[in-house]
Amino acid sequence: MQRKTYTFSEKKTAYYFNADFGLLDQLVDPAKGVIVTDKNIYQSHSKKFRNWKTIVLEPGEENKIQSTVDSIIQQLIDLGADRKSQLVGVGGGVVTDMTGYAAAIYMRGIKFGFVPVSLLAMVDASIGGKNGIDVGPYKNLAGTIRQPDFLLYDSSFLKSLPQDEWVNGFAEVIKHACIKDAALFRELEQNNIKHYRQDKDSLSKLIQRNATIKSKVVVADEFEQGERKLLNFGHTWGHAIETNYNLPHGHAVSIGMVMACRLSEELTGFGQTRRVTALLQQYGLPVEMKVDRKKVFEVLRMDKKKVNTAI
Repeated sequence: MQRKTYTFSEKKTAYYFNADFGLLDQLVDPAKGVIVTDKNIYQSHSKKFRNWKTIVLEPGEENKIQSTVDSIIQQLIDLGADRKSQLVGVGGGVVTDMTGYAAAIYMRGIKFGFVPVSLLAMVDASIGGKNGIDVGPYKNLAGTIRQPDFLLYDSSFLKSLPQDEWVNGFAEVIKHACIKDAALFRELEQNNIKHYRQDKDSLSKLIQRNATIKSKVVVADEFEQGERKLLNFGHTWGHAIETNYNLPHGHAVSIGMVMACRLSEELTGFGQTRRVTALLQQYGLPVEMKVDRKKVFEVLRMDKKKVNTAI
């Protein structure tokens, strides 16, 4: 196991890489801890949840809404959770988003931590303190920026991850390579998903490398006044089509990155569009789709990054 700590504006967050889920009872008092997960994860890893109070949610982005958070809060009340209680989100990005959000508003804020179980959550979604919910077609329109106490990385969860979720996660890996790590971009060009699934050491290094990239950006600009905006690469157009067309997050971001590259090519002469597009395709990601642009631009008008009429 490897432990790293990052210091944010209000707290330090400990990252436990190559850890075992059993470490959780050393990080959280089981008498005070409440796990939040979804049905798919609970059914696949039920033994891990023994001796823990557990709230089990319906899976899927369509359930990342206020009524689900209301359900979490009601179950916390039923369990007698108080200000000393601690939530632990065990899941992908949907679970970690809602767990962090519920923790921020329950009794005006209780402690929380994450056990990310998908590649996308391990390299991106669980990191950085952004927790929230969707409102209609608008992604993450309501939420908070509040850092977890810890992230526990147990790669055994990835054994049950289907191929399409590996593809989904690599969109964020490629995004990080594009914005911050040219050497990682070249490494990705020389490999494929099969390599990382089969080589545990390469996968472990890849996860840590991506977690480090994002964490350093967030430490430098936690509340997105400057550098953190880089992490939105692909997410503006991506978010606008994700909910409208029921796309997996990584697929939407992939299409969004290509759209951003093409726009940059037109406006600034950016010369790497083909290379970025080829890498995304190499990892099984879509790079374009036909959309109703009027419908998409209606959603863009309420993008949470907008200032007046600009994004």
